[in-house]
Amino acid sequence: MPLVDSETKIRLYRKMMEIRCFEEASLPYFRKPGHGSHHPCIGHEGVEAAIGAILNQEDYLFGSHRSHGILLSRGLDPRLMMAELWGKTSGYCQGRGGSMHITDVSKRTMVSGMVGTSITLAVGAALAMKLRGEKGIAIASFGDGAANCGAFHEGLNMAAIWHLPAVFVCENNGLAVTTHLRDSTSIMRLSDRASAYSMPGREVDGTDPVESCAVLSEAAQRARVDGSPSLICATVPRWRGHSAWEDGSYLTQEELQEMQDRDPLPKYRRRLLEEGLLTLDKVDSIDAELRSNMEEAVRFAEESVSPPATKEEAGKYVFAEMG
Repeated sequence: MPLVDSETKIRLYRKMMEIRCFEEASLPYFRKPGHGSHHPCIGHEGVEAAIGAILNQEDYLFGSHRSHGILLSRGLDPRLMMAELWGKTSGYCQGRGGSMHITDVSKRTMVSGMVGTSITLAVGAALAMKLRGEKGIAIASFGDGAANCGAFHEGLNMAAIWHLPAVFVCENNGLAVTTHLRDSTSIMRLSDRASAYSMPGREVDGTDPVESCAVLSEAAQRARVDGSPSLICATVPRWRGHSAWEDGSYLTQEELQEMQDRDPLPKYRRRLLEEGLLTLDKVDSIDAELRSNMEEAVRFAEESVSPPATKEEAGKYVFAEMG
């Protein structure tokens, strides 16, 4: 398994903290009526920071629900992301995409709000790169609910028979909206499904960014060298609701406590302190800096201009003209 050096370990902490601060800063806005949807990735920070750490410039990244973390790990600007969430013209999609459609073509990073579509989009990108003789891999991030969609099976089958440079990353928090994995899926190790498509499947503790980084690096290297796909299943907690507008009341107190006990940030922070890679003063400095950055991102979003509420403006950037 590839070793993760000290500098990368510290970068992983910064990215995890940036993701947490972004979610905590943006959530209050979406608890107000009429402000759209927001699916927080709190608890997923470990594997999502690792995804960004193993990507190269020429790689593609696709997400769906709970994708703010992978977007930040890819290096997207939190101010422009926040403006997009707020529906402002300064956002990545000029306020027309919102939380689940943030796209930065220059970084080959795209999000689709339809469950499972990150998988088939990654397959398409991997096929295009192979046909063009281009370098790079395509990564799809999705949840355990998407692993029960037809797109999952079709996508993995195509990637396998066409030998495509793709890595499929299931962020398994055990909940598809409100449905427990045990009530919807006949196996608990989703990575076991990889054998049906003749590709490697690995389980990883998604709260451990170092382990996640090492496992993802192996899969990425396999895709780059052999053009061979892999399925990685990262187990992560989700003690918040599916979306900002609900509180997860369908979870028992025991389940909530177990999820919170697996919070990746305090666990990883303690590890870096014990290894002597960070001091308490450095931790406080990083945390304060990132919280300040997110406060600035919220101000930027609030002060940005909204698209004009006109018929002409609403008809821009669509495939069919409005009648």
